[in-house]
Amino acid sequence: MKSKILDAIGISAAVLCLIHCIIFPLLMVIPLGISHNPYVDLGFLLIGVVVVYRVTKQTSVRWLKWLFWMSIILISISVALDLIYEIHVPLIYLGAAGLIAGHIINFKHHKH
Repeated sequence: MKSKILDAIGISAAVLCLIHCIIFPLLMVIPLGISHNPYVDLGFLLIGVVVVYRVTKQTSVRWLKWLFWMSIILISISVALDLIYEIHVPLIYLGAAGLIAGHIINFKHHKH
């Protein structure tokens, strides 16, 4: 049961991250006086790392563990490049999509 809750949290956080990453650049075009804050992305990354660590401890499916950690690595690279060099790369979209897919697959493999 605990892993199902972690998957629900993971799906929610990854979807919110993806929405944030897609909608926020569109909002920056409108002169509202807001600017990009990479620490929001870092917050989503930290939530993702904690959830993925706990989920991968409970699953024995090797390729699913690989999907989770590769997604976290893609997001980490994107966030690091943004924090250090202020370069925005689309790896964060792939990572968020990978986390969403991984959590959905993991959720469906649970015995209900």
